[in-house]
Amino acid sequence: MVFYSLNRTFAFDMNRVKRIIVWLSRIFYCQGFGIQSPTDYAFARYVISEHWPYYAYQQFNELSDDWLTRKLGRLYFRLANWRQPFMIQKDEYEPYWKAGCRRVILAENPERVELARFDIHDKNAIATIYNKVEGHSVVVIERIYQNWDLWHEIEHDHRTGTTFDLYYCGIVFFDLERHKKNYKVNF
Repeated sequence: MVFYSLNRTFAFDMNRVKRIIVWLSRIFYCQGFGIQSPTDYAFARYVISEHWPYYAYQQFNELSDDWLTRKLGRLYFRLANWRQPFMIQKDEYEPYWKAGCRRVILAENPERVELARFDIHDKNAIATIYNKVEGHSVVVIERIYQNWDLWHEIEHDHRTGTTFDLYYCGIVFFDLERHKKNYKVNF
């Protein structure tokens, strides 16, 4: 019993150390610093890095004990609140999407994508997403740190626009009329 407790404490401490290292390695990319575009700066500052408590944050504490799930869930809530999409692909973050946009419809396989979330390892979904997006679409790709090569392919693809690298996930815009830029943000 004591060994289990010590092992669990050690794993918790190593997780905390890794988070600190990731945060320190991205310290120069906090709060939108270095982003010259006013639109991209506002997105990084007031959607990605927003620290003020929203009205729904209290109910999210009951949904998960995992810090990363809560952190990403709050980001998805802010994305839905900012974007106000009509339809989102259904996934396990449904309470976060719905809290951010109450009118949203969650569909299993929508014909077009306004706001969606995928895992970097789901290559089929990523390959088919290009046929479903429009200029105002936003796609979040989770766990980009597990496959940097594929993330960089997505960043440099001619069909994508501005991208945000948050380490734990990447956000892809498809507005090709704007200047293409890849931003690193300390999330």
